[in-house]
Amino acid sequence: VQLVESGGGAVQPGGSLRLSCVASGGIFSINAMGWYRQNPGKEREFVAAISRYSFTTRYGDAVKGRFTISRDNDENMGWLEMNDLKVEDSATYFCTIGQPFSAVVTGGGDYWGQGTQVSVSS
Repeated sequence: VQLVESGGGAVQPGGSLRLSCVASGGIFSINAMGWYRQNPGKEREFVAAISRYSFTTRYGDAVKGRFTISRDNDENMGWLEMNDLKVEDSATYFCTIGQPFSAVVTGGGDYWGQGTQVSVSS
């Protein structure tokens, strides 16, 4: 199983980015998916999660109302739409998949990508 994130970059405050996560290995559709972020020296922070059939989503308090998680099981892909970005959103963002959904929310899944860097500054 391999997860590959993309879409990170540098943006000004108030801007938007859309992160993508491509999964290989044939197990994407049977797993919940989540996004976490981390800065050097800090703990990994939960950002968002979506259940296997997109029935349920959860967001971290810091991103509620600004970020949207989605997925397409036919394409083995997931996304994180990030709007109204703030300086404090700067981090490396990681995609993860696993079961159950609650585990993805509270600590992440069994599989992780290598991350994509997001930098928000003026």
